[in-house]
Amino acid sequence: MKQLCLISISLFFLTCYSQTSKLYVGTYTKGNSKGIYQLNFNTETGKLSDLKLAIPIDNPSFLTYSPDRKHLYSTNGSESGFISSYKIQSDGSLFLLTRVSSMGTGPCHISINKEGTKVAVSNYRGGTIAIYPVNKDGSLAEASQVFDHNIKERESHAHSALFFNDELFVADLGRNAVYQYILKDDAYTLKSDAIIKVKGNPGPRHFKLTKNGNFIYLINEYGATITTIKRTKKGFKEIDEDSTLEPGFTEFNKCADIHISEDERFVYGSNRGENTIAVFERNTKNGKLNKIQSMPVQGSWPRNFAIDPTGKFLLVANLRTENIAVFSIDKKTGTLAYLHDFKAPEPICLLF
Repeated sequence: MKQLCLISISLFFLTCYSQTSKLYVGTYTKGNSKGIYQLNFNTETGKLSDLKLAIPIDNPSFLTYSPDRKHLYSTNGSESGFISSYKIQSDGSLFLLTRVSSMGTGPCHISINKEGTKVAVSNYRGGTIAIYPVNKDGSLAEASQVFDHNIKERESHAHSALFFNDELFVADLGRNAVYQYILKDDAYTLKSDAIIKVKGNPGPRHFKLTKNGNFIYLINEYGATITTIKRTKKGFKEIDEDSTLEPGFTEFNKCADIHISEDERFVYGSNRGENTIAVFERNTKNGKLNKIQSMPVQGSWPRNFAIDPTGKFLLVANLRTENIAVFSIDKKTGTLAYLHDFKAPEPICLLF
């Protein structure tokens, strides 16, 4: 009987633990926020709880994990520009390991390669991309490479960079281009001037690649569009462009973030202004998109958003209303349904 009770208790705690996922919140610290926050997310109900300050630090606006999830990295947007590395403690709090120059002003995006050996930082105001070696203890060394995208004719606003195998892709909002760097002899070199020629001034901001790297989905801040880019034997080409806005919407809008569902059947993008998440069905054969929903975010100025580890929920960081809105995802149709929201100070980035 005693053994059965112990087994029941163990199963209870195991079930409770498996239903809880840690969520980190990157913020601005201009008003109510003090740094990076942590929350518990119930993957069965979609409920958020137990808001705690993981570490007090200035403007940790974008976050990423190490592949083993033992360390976390952030940009720290300031006039000087820094990035920070942290060790994740057993209670979820963060211990600062290193704080190094971002090699440009206005760092706005940070990513890490799948091996966990290199970090890339995009500096929006500085127009530079910096590459950092990751030390064995998870801390960051000083930048090993810095790429200045500014040219005499046009100011750069590097907005995001992502690793894919031995490639590094960079979206430059200022120069309206996506660049491709290739890793050779442990250093990255620019392969081409731009992988596609964009029209007008759409402002490439964030992007995602499919798992096989054959398609890139690029959200354009000014153009309120998603550009679909296909890899070919000769390079890359644009095959599709879709508006993120509802027909007839003419007010001020800036797009922000983009994500692909785990099964790659749906693509989601955020609209600041219309204050919606645009939902697209993706043709898994030819890669093209078809817009199927515009879901109000139950707040104002949605920045980044995240899909939870189960793929059942989508969470949106609404900066101006200082709330995180939670939506359920219909896995068959990809559409969203609003569930509830949770108050959080100056949320910018959500990281599961």
